[in-house]
Formats: sequence, structure tokens, C-alpha cells
Amino acid sequence: MVRPGWNNRGTMHATCLADPTLVLNKNWLPIQVCTVRRAFTMLFKDLARVVEPDDFSLYDFESWSDLSIPRGESFVQGVGDRIRVPEVIVLHNCDRFNRPRVVFTRRNLFRRDRNSCQYCGKRCTTENLSIDHVIPRCAGGIGSWTNCVVACLACNARKGGRTIKQVGMRLLRDPAEPPAQSAFTLHVTRRKASWDHFVSEAYWNTELKP
Repeated sequence: MVRPGWNNRGTMHATCLADPTLVLNKNWLPIQVCTVRRAFTMLFKDLARVVEPDDFSLYDFESWSDLSIPRGESFVQGVGDRIRVPEVIVLHNCDRFNRPRVVFTRRNLFRRDRNSCQYCGKRCTTENLSIDHVIPRCAGGIGSWTNCVVACLACNARKGGRTIKQVGMRLLRDPAEPPAQSAFTLHVTRRKASWDHFVSEAYWNTELKP
């Protein structure tokens, strides 16, 4: 039997079907982001439940379809009815959890070092900061959490393509990868407020090249 509002192929038509939905495993840990279209497919196949972020209630496809749509909420328009877009779903039988790692990006590097030069300690605007390779690239240094630091333009120019030992400079702290607990890296540029119940402050995910 086809649910009213769905066509004979079990699909719905709406521009928001490509929007992101957060996916939790059965332990309520975030594991990925899928499209609204994929979320509806998993609900229709009874592989997942919708999570209502305000009170953590769970809904299967039928009960979710029967809910009224609050003013301002996104929905998909079916043949005969409208269904609210699920922003968070939880899977029935999935224990998978990839340990999150903060993606190595320019923005995240500035965030780790708090927009402060790691040589002189001066806090600057991003326009007056640069990324310095502790071991210069000309000496085999790579772009990584442990070899890159934020530096003011003056300190970066002073150091140039030399090591800190050669130039007589020192780091205020050893560069390190931010702890995994500090962020769950979501591969999506649009983040929804309802996800804050399940995901800590996320880092951006456009990777820097070595």
C-alpha cells in the first residue's frame, strides 16, 4: 500500500529533499549527515525513527506523517498531503561510530591558536596573520597540525624559510591536533540549530593541502 502523499514509486517532490539530516546510531551518537530524501527512504523502510529535538520523542514514518507542521518549519509536498522535514533521525541497528577528528583547515588552525601568533603571542585579525611551517617546506616540512602554527606577519617574515633554531625563535606552545572530543566534523556547510542537542561546536571541513 502506498502512503497518501507518495507517488507509485514511493517518492516525494520538493526542493528541500537535498537538505541535510543528521543521522544518529542506536546509541544516539552522530555518525553522518544524509539528505532529506535518504532520511525519508530509511523511515519508509522502517530502518530509522525521527527524533523530535525538543523532547527527544521518536516517530516512525506513519506517526511522523500524521503530525501537524509548526509555522515556519520545512516540509515536503506530496500528492495529497505535506510532511514535515526530519532534521534528526536515529537508526535501529547501527552501532558504528567513527571517532571524530578535527579536520586540518586554515580556519580551524586559527581557531586552535586563538588568532594569536605562536611566536610573540600577539593577537591579531586574520588579515594580519599567516600560517607558518615550523619545519619549512623547503626542508621537508608538511602541512599538519603538529607542523603548522599561526604567526603574525612580522614573525613569519623574520623566520622566513629557516627553522626556529636557526633564527633563534621559540614557540609559545607545541602545536598539536585538537582533541577529538572538541568537535564532530560534519561534512556539510549548512548546520541546523536542532543538531546542537547531539553535536558539539563543529569545525569547518575544507581541508588544507600539505
